[in-house]
Amino acid sequence: MQITVESKLPRLVTALPGPNAKRVVEYDGKFMSPSYTREYQLVAKRGRGAIVEDVDGNTFLDFAAGIAVCATGHCHPKVVDAIQKQAAELIHMSGTDFFYESLPQLAERLVKTMPGAEAKRVFFGNSGTEAVEGAIKLARYTTKRDKIIAFYGCFHGRTLGALSLTASKATQRKGFGTMLGGIEHIPYPNAYRCAQGHTSETCGTEIIEQLENDIFKRLFDPADVAAIIIEPIQGEGGYIAAPLAFLQELQRICRKNGIMLIADEVQSGIGRTGKWWAYEHAGIEPDIITTAKGIASGMPLGAFIARESVMNWKAGSHGTTFGGNPVCIAAALATLDLVEGGYMENARRMGEYLFGKMADWTKKFKIIGEVRGRGLMIGVEIVRDQKTKEKAADLRTQIVNLAFRKGLLILSAGECTFRLSPPLLIDEEQADFAVRTLEECFREVEKSL
Repeated sequence: MQITVESKLPRLVTALPGPNAKRVVEYDGKFMSPSYTREYQLVAKRGRGAIVEDVDGNTFLDFAAGIAVCATGHCHPKVVDAIQKQAAELIHMSGTDFFYESLPQLAERLVKTMPGAEAKRVFFGNSGTEAVEGAIKLARYTTKRDKIIAFYGCFHGRTLGALSLTASKATQRKGFGTMLGGIEHIPYPNAYRCAQGHTSETCGTEIIEQLENDIFKRLFDPADVAAIIIEPIQGEGGYIAAPLAFLQELQRICRKNGIMLIADEVQSGIGRTGKWWAYEHAGIEPDIITTAKGIASGMPLGAFIARESVMNWKAGSHGTTFGGNPVCIAAALATLDLVEGGYMENARRMGEYLFGKMADWTKKFKIIGEVRGRGLMIGVEIVRDQKTKEKAADLRTQIVNLAFRKGLLILSAGECTFRLSPPLLIDEEQADFAVRTLEECFREVEKSL
């Protein structure tokens, strides 16, 4: 069965997983690294828009989008056309050694999405992890300092430097030995679980005090700190949005002490929150921004962008073989056209629509602790008891698997949260299906308690 644009809702034709899916899963188990984490047995064959078809002909509504990657949906015709045309003309030359016009074209497009009068420069890589690695190097190079402060719960990647900043799950670090030196982690503000009882507007005040009165006085002199890196909205950590005032205070501290403020927008950027960048909601201007995931609609591309006075290193200081590949750049240019042409506004509008539909979930369902996020970056935290806020990872897992069996693709995040990160093109009919399906899952789980 070929998927058409009109196929907006799921259709299940076999038990899940189907016979072909079982065969592929068994085949995969013989050859693939066991380090991969698969939440359920989806074996994808093709996709279009927000619909994915598996190898047995079942179709699913995708509210995961390849971990927030397929911003313009699966195989958008304009993205496919851009990829095909570029692949027929030039696939690779290496932008580190040679020139091609599409590199500065995409860089200029990205720079124009960012506030601030100062000129900015861009470095292209292959992934979010590479973007973070580059940001680490740039911050150290520019400041001539080596200390970096990150946050508990944040995920910045799995290569050794990025992993040193990551503090999401112990299993991601276990067995890999000593991490990069000079890294310190501090709590991430989470109003739902704020030990001080702060609201979402004031949560984090004590963290700022800890940074200035403990970290800077007992561990790192601020003159030795190269950067503070933060996800404006945690991705892997549970779709927790940092209070806007907290981000503003971080910028104040960084500027006061000559520290680079790095905004990791790998998951939250490129229109997902209804603005180009999640940090814009706070009215701040980071020194360095990392991006990837949604930038090229599924093609491997990452970037870090910095003020011109920050990205002022010498030739050979940093490089890449495949980063900024012409085919990936073509996909990114088409992606930005679509995001700017209406998908970013749709993310804002559909986010408001979904939050409206979910506004009473904590009253209707005793296992819903909190619904949070911005735009089409929505997290739902699952608890065993709303008063004690006891985390219920097992119930979250049940919900994620039940949703799959009903034709809805979602992913877990954090200790007991599931995330909704659909393509930015979803409509109300698809949003309604997702809400109905999740409510069915909640009822089934609650009946079993």
